[in-house]
Amino acid sequence: MEGSADAPRDAVALAAAIRSGEISAREAVEDAIARIEKHNPALNAVVGFRFEEALDEVEAGLPEGPLTGVPVLIKNLGADVAGLPSTSGSRLFANYVPEHDSELVRRYRQAGMVVLGTTNTPELGLNASTEPALFGPTHNPHRRGFSPGGSSGGSAAAVAGGMVPVAHASDGGGSIRIPAAMCGLFGLKPSRGRVTGFPDPGTLAGPVSVNHALTTTVRDSALLLDIAAGPMKGEAFSAPAPRTSFLDATRRDPGRLRIGMAVKQTNGPETDAECVAAVERVATLCERLGHEVTETDCGFDYAEAATTSATAMGTELVVAIDDWLAFLGRELRDDDLEPFTHFLLEQYRRLSGADVTRAMRGVQEIGWKLGTKFDTFDVLLTPTLARPTPEHGVLDTGRAETMYESAPLFSCWTSPFNVTGMPAMSLPLAADQRGMPLGVQFAADLGGEELLLSLAAQLEQASPWRRLASGYAK
Repeated sequence: MEGSADAPRDAVALAAAIRSGEISAREAVEDAIARIEKHNPALNAVVGFRFEEALDEVEAGLPEGPLTGVPVLIKNLGADVAGLPSTSGSRLFANYVPEHDSELVRRYRQAGMVVLGTTNTPELGLNASTEPALFGPTHNPHRRGFSPGGSSGGSAAAVAGGMVPVAHASDGGGSIRIPAAMCGLFGLKPSRGRVTGFPDPGTLAGPVSVNHALTTTVRDSALLLDIAAGPMKGEAFSAPAPRTSFLDATRRDPGRLRIGMAVKQTNGPETDAECVAAVERVATLCERLGHEVTETDCGFDYAEAATTSATAMGTELVVAIDDWLAFLGRELRDDDLEPFTHFLLEQYRRLSGADVTRAMRGVQEIGWKLGTKFDTFDVLLTPTLARPTPEHGVLDTGRAETMYESAPLFSCWTSPFNVTGMPAMSLPLAADQRGMPLGVQFAADLGGEELLLSLAAQLEQASPWRRLASGYAK
């Protein structure tokens, strides 16, 4: 995808322009810095900055890699950048400054990428909208005052707003796919064990949460996954290696696929008619491309999946907070955490070892049950969200009741695939009546990223999605 004066090239095209000498790496980085300085005051997507250090790294010489000179932003949750506060969107962690990069960031740098800073995230990733008390809300580039999604909302707004071509993201319940759907981006959640979380062991969150990226194009996501994928020695969870590369998969025809379309849930919220209509339109597109689409049930019980996920992630929340307080040598203060986080912390402190064991059993049992769908279908097609993009304040962490009522509307279709560990992606193939993006989701069996990327590339070519230029639209 070529760029313009208003919209930057995608990462693959930008790297090619740098290799050819059309532009220099310094010019590419300076352009991204200028875009951030111009548009971030309106969007509040970037919260940590290292512009001078980035330019110094360019002058010192970058590693030769597939994305040499391409600027990138790192979500302020799930990965550390040496020397920048790693706040997780929380006042409690506001003064934590890591001395070393996470392994994922190291791999980005090894590929020649230049880290410019960190992006906004809701407190500890506990919201499907990015409105933390620490940094304030991030705005959707398509319409100010609307949510960019969460928990990777800052990264989504930065990419959709034209600041950088790609940004790191993480997904523990939909946190890549939800912002992708709300901001009109491509968002792939890889298989369990595809991308290492080193040095954070994430013992229980590890089976549920995974790191990757938000991008404007399918090929950018594929190449970034090639760069990031691969276990550390001794990794507890590891996905099977691709046949060749993920980027190669985007150049292959997916063949005639058996697609199961599901728009209703068992024990989950009813999906809005606009979200259903988006899925049905994409199903028609898939049929025109030669695929076989059959309506089916969703293959999971949302209530079971939600309970299992909450226990796994909640236990990790307790450990993260208690360990940090022990390091600080003090008790929790009233103003350390937002009200919803306080509420969850107290709830999850009551979990027993038996509760945790049952949850981990549930991870496997739900995976086996949903896995039977792939005896019949190659991929599943569902909505990404049960409701279109909300305005700020709908997901209000100041009131636990509001969160329990509203949060499932934005995670009920995404979080079950975190429980099972299966790869799933949101594609920006539709819009609602307001003109806001609407994502549709495809999921595959464990290790099925190549199939998803091949299908995504075919759909991208058949129905190219509009890229927002820079800044916010309204």
